[in-house]
Amino acid sequence: MRALAVERAIRGVIFLLVAVGVLKVRGSRARLQQAFEQDLPLIRPLANQIGWNPDNSKILHAIGNALTWSSSTLLWIALGFTAYAVIELVEAVGLWLVRRWGEYFAVIATSVFLPLEVYELTEKITVLRIIAFVVNVIAVIWLLWSKRLFGLRGGADAYREEHRTESLLSVERAALRETTSGITK
Repeated sequence: MRALAVERAIRGVIFLLVAVGVLKVRGSRARLQQAFEQDLPLIRPLANQIGWNPDNSKILHAIGNALTWSSSTLLWIALGFTAYAVIELVEAVGLWLVRRWGEYFAVIATSVFLPLEVYELTEKITVLRIIAFVVNVIAVIWLLWSKRLFGLRGGADAYREEHRTESLLSVERAALRETTSGITK
């Protein structure tokens, strides 16, 4: 549970940093666009020497397009990244504190984004996309099954009873060890 919480916290921090980056680009978009247009011709001789054609670069086209977006579009993108970061951080807190609401929140929030991940895999399969998809599917299944969420395997009552029984067994075993060690002294 804590490993999943740490993974969600890392994701949340990364998306917050991306949101901050988008806001910084928004604030200096005109200067960046001018630098991009002036400096791109300067790299052409180097690009030709290494056999790279900047005109066919998807990354450079994406950067060029992003620099033409309006300030309001960049603001909405930053807000989207921030909202996603908040979702990830709420998940992380709920899972770290081992709260039932955190488990439900994690399952719902993760499940909502699974169709998007499937769509991304249909567009292009990459190792990172496959790993992210597999981690999220395993997390949802594990949380549903082990925490008995949404009524699975008896639901919350069965979950509480299982943990109450485990707690009682732990106390009885500790008491038995204490009694046994007191006898041997």
